[in-house]
Amino acid sequence: MTRADVIIIGSGIGGATLAAALAPSGCRILILERGERLQPSPQDRDPQAIFADGHFRPDETWLDGAGKPFNPGNYYCVGGNSKFYGAALIRYRKEDFEPRQHMGGHSSGWPMSYEELEPDYTRAEELYDAHGTIGEDPTEPPHSRGYPFPPVPDEADIADLRVRLTHTGLTPSSVPLGVDIDAWLAAGQTTWDAFPNTRGGKMDAETRALSAALKHDNVELLTGARARKLIAGGDGLIASVNVDGHGTLDAPIIVLAAGAVQSAVLLLQSANDNCPTGLANRSDQVGRNFMNHNCSAVLALHPLRRNRAVYQKTLMCNDYYNGDEEGGAPLGNIQMLGKITGPILASQTHLPGPIAALIANRSFDFYAMSEDLPNPDSRVTIEGDRIRLDWKRSNWAAHEALVARLKAHLKKAGFPVVLSRPFDRRTPSHQCGTARMGNDPASSVVDTYCRCHDHKNLFIVDASVLPTSGAVNPALTIAALAFRAGRHIIETEFSA
Repeated sequence: MTRADVIIIGSGIGGATLAAALAPSGCRILILERGERLQPSPQDRDPQAIFADGHFRPDETWLDGAGKPFNPGNYYCVGGNSKFYGAALIRYRKEDFEPRQHMGGHSSGWPMSYEELEPDYTRAEELYDAHGTIGEDPTEPPHSRGYPFPPVPDEADIADLRVRLTHTGLTPSSVPLGVDIDAWLAAGQTTWDAFPNTRGGKMDAETRALSAALKHDNVELLTGARARKLIAGGDGLIASVNVDGHGTLDAPIIVLAAGAVQSAVLLLQSANDNCPTGLANRSDQVGRNFMNHNCSAVLALHPLRRNRAVYQKTLMCNDYYNGDEEGGAPLGNIQMLGKITGPILASQTHLPGPIAALIANRSFDFYAMSEDLPNPDSRVTIEGDRIRLDWKRSNWAAHEALVARLKAHLKKAGFPVVLSRPFDRRTPSHQCGTARMGNDPASSVVDTYCRCHDHKNLFIVDASVLPTSGAVNPALTIAALAFRAGRHIIETEFSA
């Protein structure tokens, strides 16, 4: 491609979905991805390689708030983190867009309503072949159309669990999933959660959005192309992008979709005389308000009852999403983890293999997730070539309350042993917020169409822009925002 109309930096959910949205317009699109395509390998379904050896983790070190180095769990490949995601395609609830009080503070909500984004949620569900059903979950927001496919079926032991949880007063519902279960299991008898998708079955950014975009001759993907710096002209527009191995590339529209940490880093690294604190940073909000869901693994066990599930991740409960049922603040979402096996448990706990297998064979594995609130002092900064991630947890009391209620329900459901363990910063539990969306340029980075206030030809279309984290998986919301941004770009930049 000799010249692009749009350069998209990053091929994850945001970048790939935007490319799919723009491609039919005929505009010339160049997608830059620093990684390569994942190829089928013996490690794809090997829990020892994935969880213990970190085969797919990047050879990279960041600093935490105290200056201590750690290895982050972000992935650099075509499709980004979605290649490993749990494929939960859950809409933010209507209440997530509205101001409300949490145990850990007040949330100002979004600068748009749920209704404004609803049509784009529907488009995203169609693109990612969402498997779900309406009517089970009382917190499900209004849909203009049903899910494209029926839910992924519960396995026998999970169907029994659904009944048990119902008897404790919970309202289990099916997790909307981007998974073709027959295709996934045909390539190996494992869950998909945290396993790379190299043989099909999981609807990730590469297999759905990027493949749709690349069917058009006006779209090109360039791999091994790491963007190092954005160059801003004197007119305030982004003139070009410096790319490893490819020199300087330019286009009238530049889109940043490298993820909540790396997008903020690129903007900060692009500081110049006119923008000494980084591009798009007149508000001093770039890198700030970093959020990472408060999450815990909760394992329910009965020593005489085995769990024969292979994938497990079909059930969720939102009974405490909007409150604690006693007039209190929201607590969060409960959903199944992908089935934990002996090697996975041993790698995370250092238990001897036989003991880990004994526990895992009898465990039902849950993922408790609570909202992390925006805090300007929770931030991403750069120190030379090093990334510093100073994550300041918030709203932890709500998460502890959620875990406590889940444990109580599980004991009522017949599990005498219930264990829990929080995830730490090595697990990127839905990082977001570092280039927040808002109507006021003095306190936000982008508008509701993901266009930067400071640079009118720069868009940010990834989790960076989320003004709140909600308490559900953000992939579908990122995809919906990308559709919204794509429609806006076509209407304002490429309409006849």
